[in-house]
Amino acid sequence: MNDSLDDPPPGARAKPPVRPPTRPEPVERAVIDRSAWPTPWAQLKYFTFAPAIFPRLLGEVSRDARPGDFVNVYDKHGELCGGGLYNPRAKIPLRVVCHSTEPVTEAYFETAIRLAVALRRDLFKLDETTDAYRLISSDGDGLSGLTIDRYGDTLLCEVMSLGIAHRLPKWLPLLHELAGTKFARVHVDHDLGSLEGIKPSTFNETNAAAPTKVKIREHGIRYEVDFAQGHKTGFFCDQRDNRKGIARFTKDARVLDLCCYTGGFSLNAAVGGGAAEVTSVDLDEVALAQAKRNANLNQARLKFVHTDAFAYARQMQTNGEKWDVVILDPPKFIFTRDEHGNWEGRQKYEDLNLLAISLVKPGGIFVTCSCSGLLSLEDFEAHVIKAAHRQNRRLQFFDRTGPGPDHPVFSNCLESRYLKVLWARVV
Repeated sequence: MNDSLDDPPPGARAKPPVRPPTRPEPVERAVIDRSAWPTPWAQLKYFTFAPAIFPRLLGEVSRDARPGDFVNVYDKHGELCGGGLYNPRAKIPLRVVCHSTEPVTEAYFETAIRLAVALRRDLFKLDETTDAYRLISSDGDGLSGLTIDRYGDTLLCEVMSLGIAHRLPKWLPLLHELAGTKFARVHVDHDLGSLEGIKPSTFNETNAAAPTKVKIREHGIRYEVDFAQGHKTGFFCDQRDNRKGIARFTKDARVLDLCCYTGGFSLNAAVGGGAAEVTSVDLDEVALAQAKRNANLNQARLKFVHTDAFAYARQMQTNGEKWDVVILDPPKFIFTRDEHGNWEGRQKYEDLNLLAISLVKPGGIFVTCSCSGLLSLEDFEAHVIKAAHRQNRRLQFFDRTGPGPDHPVFSNCLESRYLKVLWARVV
């Protein structure tokens, strides 16, 4: 008797017959009744806790929602999840300023402004050491699209949202009351303003009443801030604690400040740190002229060199020059997330750091910075390390810092953590 190959051996349990797969029963989606939602409203297409809602994330919007409106925000299941500013023509059509399952109204903005000012003045008591600091830090304070720096009695406001532009004139009296300031200057980037639909004349009267220059103090050092000539806000408040920190290493030292801008690190090295010699290099002629005025304000002797940092460093490398302390704080090099598109910027960071490290004496201090938000701290550090190892040198890192506490970062918007500073001894 021939057994079939398909028959189970004696004593074995027979396999159950194979049944064809069945299609799952279709899931009935609940019909969302939007008729009861208070208007105007906007609904998200996907779950996200981020403040910036780009077009692909935005679902339906009520027909009565106008550019600049404050809208109730609902998630994809129709549950209330916050409130935000809407502008269909913007690159970011919805900026969620507050995530909440409870109704949010326009009163939210006054609360957010008060909390932001209190953080700087009451909690961190920044007025004790400076009269220049970031008062409002956009997403970091729940006020997406608005950045305000306080310089003495003047507020410099950078507006990146039509909804903010509509409301800022009403907020300025409150801001002056809370900050103890008198004037305001409002800056709107030309291209962004055109895209958002912000009229250039909106703040003409406000700007006309404000001074074009102010003098400020920071850790005992004085600076002039020129709103008409300066880059962006004219002075970088985010480097305040790092500027002071450099003074720990510059007593009787020979210091090189590459990309010195208006001389912040240089002055702290010379005035606060007692450096024997400070060389300040920058290609921006206007910035260097301001650095010279700042040096005069503090009766400090600095050696200024108007040239490209790459070219200067290469020449000094050829000359065999070395410094006890080298500071490198270049402008932003990376402008896109695309790996192919940002390759050139990454290469610039690596090449410039290589040159700067070559100018540090063995055992000297190297401080290097990146303000490119699209470059992570780990990637920046990797480029700096590669630059050192290409010269058969090592870096003994002893600190990694960023901006001061007036530049807070919310946990749902970590991409706003842009400034990175590495502190190392070069061996």
